[in-house]
Amino acid sequence: MNWPNETPSNEVPPFLDKLNAPQQQAVMRSEGPVMIIAGAGSGKTRVLTYRIAYLMHKGADPFQILSLTFTNKAAREMRERIEQLVGAQARNIWMGTFHSVFARILRQEADKLGYPSNFTIYDSDDSKSLIKAIVKEMNLDEKLYKPSLVLGRISMAKNNLVDFKSYLKNDEYNEADRGSGRPKFGEIFKAYSERCFKAGAMDFDDILVNTHRLFKEHLDVLNRWQHRFRYVMVDEYQDTNHVQYMITKKLAAVNQNICVVGDDAQSIYAFRGANIQNILNFERDYPDVATFKLEQNYRSTKNIVNAASSVIKNNEKQLEKSVWTANDEGDKIQVFRNATEGDEGRKIAEFIFEQKSALHLPNKGFAILYRTNSQSRAFEESLRRQGLDYRIYGGTGFYQRKEIKDMLAYLRFVANPNDEEALKRIINYPARGIGDTTVQRVTVLAAQEGLALWEVIKSAKHFPEIGASAGKVEQFAMMIESFRTMLETHNAYDLAMHVAKQGGVLKALYEDKSIEGMSRYENLMELLNGIQEFTEDDQSDSEKTLPVFLEEVALYTDDAKDKDPDRDCISLMTIHASKGLEFPVVCIVGMEENLFPSQMALSSRSDLEEERRLFYVALTRAEQKLALSFASSRFKFGSLLHCEPSRFIDEIDSQYLDMSLASVKPKSPFESGRGRAGADGDSPSKSSTLFKKPMRQAPLPAADPSFVAGDLSSLAVGQKIQHQRFGYGIVESIEGNGDQAKAVVNFENLGPKTLVLKFAKMRIV
Repeated sequence: MNWPNETPSNEVPPFLDKLNAPQQQAVMRSEGPVMIIAGAGSGKTRVLTYRIAYLMHKGADPFQILSLTFTNKAAREMRERIEQLVGAQARNIWMGTFHSVFARILRQEADKLGYPSNFTIYDSDDSKSLIKAIVKEMNLDEKLYKPSLVLGRISMAKNNLVDFKSYLKNDEYNEADRGSGRPKFGEIFKAYSERCFKAGAMDFDDILVNTHRLFKEHLDVLNRWQHRFRYVMVDEYQDTNHVQYMITKKLAAVNQNICVVGDDAQSIYAFRGANIQNILNFERDYPDVATFKLEQNYRSTKNIVNAASSVIKNNEKQLEKSVWTANDEGDKIQVFRNATEGDEGRKIAEFIFEQKSALHLPNKGFAILYRTNSQSRAFEESLRRQGLDYRIYGGTGFYQRKEIKDMLAYLRFVANPNDEEALKRIINYPARGIGDTTVQRVTVLAAQEGLALWEVIKSAKHFPEIGASAGKVEQFAMMIESFRTMLETHNAYDLAMHVAKQGGVLKALYEDKSIEGMSRYENLMELLNGIQEFTEDDQSDSEKTLPVFLEEVALYTDDAKDKDPDRDCISLMTIHASKGLEFPVVCIVGMEENLFPSQMALSSRSDLEEERRLFYVALTRAEQKLALSFASSRFKFGSLLHCEPSRFIDEIDSQYLDMSLASVKPKSPFESGRGRAGADGDSPSKSSTLFKKPMRQAPLPAADPSFVAGDLSSLAVGQKIQHQRFGYGIVESIEGNGDQAKAVVNFENLGPKTLVLKFAKMRIV
């Protein structure tokens, strides 16, 4: 296929002068399939933004441009940038997350699939609640069929376009379920799917699956949307799953003006269903594709860029590219070796404190990245001791708090009375004398009569089986009906405030004068403030309704916002959460075998390569300075375990590392013992060159069997002690009380170690 030539140079808009040559080429190839391989820090967002602006500059109708992202934040930022370039018409672009855009399409086409246009969108908590109810009704072991586990398996099936009918017919799936001791999984999947459909609800996966089903079963609908979107663009293409891949391929089939942007080296979401093959095979899917490589890194120093490149080259599955930077050489990567995780926390806090002064940076210039959330404790404690403010990035979100979910359940049920999960949450909140027994009776009646729960509740007086609570059930129904009469005449805020007052939620929270109660009341008021802000936004009255607000909330994917999101604090987060962010100084901690790479990733090459890509992402978050840290031992299940430094440190070319602090003095007692089997039956990995000398140290002395531990109740800083195994040392600090008491002891031959006094086998000398 021959695509039109690029726009002549005399038609190039002046804003393209801000791009380098490869970026300009990628922007100006407006027709046909395009793949933009964007290395870390290469200006990916700018290229996407300018490409859309360029299309509109050439006369493309913004209503015919579809731009798919993975976060609402990314979509908002891109739209704002485009608007700065081309004006208000940028608001007409179909831009948003996969879920928000496809939900918008389904609102218009839902009837073709048997759903109401006002279908509810279930979040994961709603789904887990429904699964829990189904498991209980089927008299299954709730510990064996945990909602999160069941939902995860359902999600994986859906993302591979396997519905419950196909699942039940698949011998391989059923055999796997029997082997795991969960033979009823397929039946739970069936019940869950049917209950969602009956309630007029879709979970997040359904939004994608039903869009694919809509396009597959209704070719006229597919044809209409194919011609509606002349240009299709997908950001972070390496993170797409199978169903996202299939939908975008269908939408672009007519015009074939599909542009994907991504970096295979940053594909880190396989656990969510992302398929790296989508980007690796794009050139096979579109033989006429024009491929552009953005290889200049504008973010990091040469040392950081080169170190990251030396690591990722160890992966076999990758698209060839050579990332480089014109930035300064920068400092070498500092490697810290610590005796324990407590020592690691203290060392990193001290490092940040020192670098704040040396580099004249605020707290927000620093990030501590770890593989798992459980690692944060030591760093939180140490940062507090240093007087450094910090924030756990990605904590419990505002919309996940109980009082917020309760209020939203009221609003959801007012908008869609078929939403059974919302109904069960609010029918007796605040308490109105409708207990679990009554709800169970209503549920049984609904099943017997083939009615929705709401139909039974509205007609409670006609069902004597409900019992003495029938009158209270009827009063609840009348209240909800009065709320529903306001749907067409009141905006989202006025209706929400009325529901909060008349439903009793506001009063119940206000009357709780405990610290927690007052906090919950403040949260509810903040929700109402947010709804008010939503209704006062610059949009038409038809867009200020309650259903529109609820859809925005359900599709909201950003992490929880602090009350003061701009406060100066150090960021603590998992490496997965750090993707897309950047900081002047980054500390990657817990660089140990079985922790990073994760022990679960060592059984196959593909899993190990994903871990290596995760490390690459972590390295490339740093702009000016980077530190790697590991502990020689960690407490796990009450025992102090020996740890080996991560193989990923070995994979960094030694010329980019500063190893001066990579061994503790006095030396650690542990040997390195680096031998290990490679993935997929490979030969053992290469022996360490970086750690060979510093890690070959004397073995831990044997415990003295005749040793008798002493009373430590009078232990004080400065005292000399003897440990059954570690020998003599001086107490440097003591913290905590009772069973939580700990002491840092500097041993003559081992250096400082943190000991839990309750378990420490030592005595005062």
